[in-house]
Amino acid sequence: MKLYKTKRGSVLQFEDSFRFLAGEEDWDALVNRDDLRDHLSQALGANKPTEEAALSSSEEILAPIGSQEVWAAGVTYFSSRLARMEESRDAGGGDFYSRVYEAERPELFMKATPARVVDPGEPFKIRRDSEWDVPEPELTLFASSSGKIVGYTIGNDVSSRSIEGENPLYLPQAKTYDDCACLGPCLYVPESPIPVESGVKLEIRREEEVVFAGETSLEQMKRTPDELVGYLFRETSFPTGVFLMTGTGIVPGQDFTLQSGDEVSITIDGIGTLTNPVA
Repeated sequence: MKLYKTKRGSVLQFEDSFRFLAGEEDWDALVNRDDLRDHLSQALGANKPTEEAALSSSEEILAPIGSQEVWAAGVTYFSSRLARMEESRDAGGGDFYSRVYEAERPELFMKATPARVVDPGEPFKIRRDSEWDVPEPELTLFASSSGKIVGYTIGNDVSSRSIEGENPLYLPQAKTYDDCACLGPCLYVPESPIPVESGVKLEIRREEEVVFAGETSLEQMKRTPDELVGYLFRETSFPTGVFLMTGTGIVPGQDFTLQSGDEVSITIDGIGTLTNPVA
């Protein structure tokens, strides 16, 4: 099942049918439950599918977030480890990324508040004081306030590689700023955990031409979703749940940087496609 937050209310998609969820105006209360899948299954019977609920335009779809924070994990793919070591070599920080990839404790950081999250189809920003900027396509977990993973979405962890590469301690500036994160298009609530074989694809278009494309799969992740969420919840509480981006396995090279007007599309099997332009 796919749960959409839209300008017209909460919409549940099951196979090819769409239903408005009556009485579910409070997004936080709707999604922050350990039995989310069961709750939505009951909603299938209580709400009839209608043509009016069908999503006619991406413009009406909002990011599937309420008051939740967005966190992120870093260096969870070997390709990311190599890229981070390369970008920080001149600053002497390359060894840090190799060590965190092998360490028991993962890298976790605060990515965005809800106000800094961009809806599907809306433009995200790259920093004006950055020279090298990339999207980072990431499977994004949604965990309830108890720490149980109950859904998935797609995240774009927009990053300044030039700022982070200059000094690893600049990571908060490289990662967190206005309109720095994209989420969507839905909250995917499957019956069982998303398969590790699921593919992740990134495509970047510039004036209708594909200027970068890459793909990977979730089985390339070094750490499991449960492991990442377990560390996140060790000493931190999330009263309405939390989103956790799980790292990227697709890293454009040093010869590529985002430009205003680029269109970034991220596809993950089972979830769908998230598309956003660069402001």
